Amino acid sequence: MSSPSGGGFRSTVRAAAEAPQTAPRTGGTRTIPGPRTRRVHRFLPWPGTARAAVPRAGRARSLALSSVTATAVLTLGACGVLILQLVRRQTGTTGLLVGLGLAMVPLPFVLGGLAWLNLTARVPLRHTVFCLGWGACAATTVAILANNWTSSHLTGHQGPLGELLGAGIVTPVIEETAKGTALLVLLLPIGLRPRCRGRRGGRPCAPLLRRLPGPRSPRPYARRAAGPHARERLGLRPYLRPLPYLRPAPPSTGSAGPGRTARSRPRTLAAGVVLGGMAACGFAFTENALYLGRAFSSDQQQRLDSIGLGEPPSLRDFDSTVQTFVLRGLLSPFAHPLFTALTGLGVAVALTTRRHWLARIGAPVGLLLAMVLHGIWNAAADLGTHGFLLVYAVLMVPCFGALVGFAAWARSRSVRHAARRRKRAAVPG
Repeated sequence: MSSPSGGGFRSTVRAAAEAPQTAPRTGGTRTIPGPRTRRVHRFLPWPGTARAAVPRAGRARSLALSSVTATAVLTLGACGVLILQLVRRQTGTTGLLVGLGLAMVPLPFVLGGLAWLNLTARVPLRHTVFCLGWGACAATTVAILANNWTSSHLTGHQGPLGELLGAGIVTPVIEETAKGTALLVLLLPIGLRPRCRGRRGGRPCAPLLRRLPGPRSPRPYARRAAGPHARERLGLRPYLRPLPYLRPAPPSTGSAGPGRTARSRPRTLAAGVVLGGMAACGFAFTENALYLGRAFSSDQQQRLDSIGLGEPPSLRDFDSTVQTFVLRGLLSPFAHPLFTALTGLGVAVALTTRRHWLARIGAPVGLLLAMVLHGIWNAAADLGTHGFLLVYAVLMVPCFGALVGFAAWARSRSVRHAARRRKRAAVPG
């Protein structure tokens, strides 16, 4: 009996693959089934086999998003390791642990307030986590390195005046820019497939930041219909990715007639506050850990010195740690979120307004207000106890009250609109 050739084996396997999956039963018994089609196709594919194929565009997009996500996670992880090393170098291991523990105390209250406001904004969890990680790792790393270099440079050339300029002007500019960069990173068209023209003809794909006429891709940058939007008029559409929660309000059809321009919705403004507040919350956590750990290490060294001099230890040895915790953890846990919330509001207004001039100045004005408020807060620390309390009562408390009032207004408007939509849906016809 001769052995089957290669073609006979291939035809045999093909016939077995095309056979029905359930063999007929004979006399209460079942014949031995042949090889399954799925396993045959896995190891012996041929052109005639029909199999489900994932769309090429979908595979490319999923791979791009996976690579971008992995790159972001690795970058934030590397910044986190670096910032831990920088903080431990200034505080020591014990000071780092104490600082992290004390910095965790005000964190649930700030995150709880932002989560309550996020019920109106409906920002996705991945975006809030990214902003939180950016503020805690990347922004603090940039701020510590830049502040150390600028403070040493200004102090060496200007003396006490350089130290005052660094604390009141340079530090707010660096920190607010580093925190506000998180919103810009979210708006960049990272991971989106650019439009290609003439790809099959051999010509390269069009650049990402250049708009060329051509067929629209299955999922272009614009996820909504084009309209009278400031982004189109400013030419920012190829450079920024429209987010679902940062879009203009639809034209209202009220008593003023159809086509009446509406203002930005409360959801868009609340989304800007949530994104900026999350970045600032992570930044404040790392900064509190640094200052509290440094104060604890200083107090611990003074206590050891007092014991060496024969003085009995007391609770007053940790006055610096207690004062730093009361100032940063109890009196001003919402200071950094308040500053960066202005940047988020400016970005939200710039991306959603239909007024040309407001779209141009919204983001710069919000960032400038955040820097000014941050600089006044830093300068108040050098005015003594009475000056600090005066600035705190005259400036910080009203600004915080205005932020709370805005959050309550946005939440009430959202609840009112939701109830109105449910009432319209319940009406028959």
